[in-house]
Amino acid sequence: MVVPASSDILERNIVPPTLAEHCSANKEEAVTEATGARQAGVRRNREALLAAAAAVFVEQGVQAPIRDIAGRAGVGLGTVYRHFPSRAELVTAVYRHQIEECVALAAALRRESVAPVEALTRWIDAFVEFLVTKHGLGAALQSEDPGLHTLHTLMLDELVPACASLIEAGVAAGDIDPEVTAHTLMRAVGNLCILGPGYERAHAQDMVARLLAGCRRTR
Repeated sequence: MVVPASSDILERNIVPPTLAEHCSANKEEAVTEATGARQAGVRRNREALLAAAAAVFVEQGVQAPIRDIAGRAGVGLGTVYRHFPSRAELVTAVYRHQIEECVALAAALRRESVAPVEALTRWIDAFVEFLVTKHGLGAALQSEDPGLHTLHTLMLDELVPACASLIEAGVAAGDIDPEVTAHTLMRAVGNLCILGPGYERAHAQDMVARLLAGCRRTR
């Protein structure tokens, strides 16, 4: 008697997939592909909205009409509100990256062992540039609007400690008045960076420079 090879037994025991099972597998693959395409579309819309909002905010300020942002991004108003239910969420998302860059700059200045006064001056200059080139952001940061609480929190949690680290280095070196605090300094800078008729970017930069000069410790 010839004993069939084990592979022959396995082959005879394999039940080919039914048509229903085959269709089900194809359907699952199609669903997976459709989901991936939909997620990619969502990401593209979000990126387009952030880019459009950043451009419109520079031109018109953070109170610009949402329809202008939607039009610039090439999407409907509904798409804007699905991604960002409130204006404050959109503003925060747009400026989060720039805030992170300011935090990174403070860390870089500390690593490079830049002289404390120079380090603080360079960081504040970058902060001023951020505020005055983002039309309306200075006013938004000073606003008491509850809807902008997230932006305020982000500033407090990220930028204030970064600024404080540079002030502390200056105080330790005997170059910065120990009465100066990061929160007070940044609030003052923010107020000085609210531009208007007869008070332009150069004026803000000059006044901030005078403010920083007053923060230095007299020996």
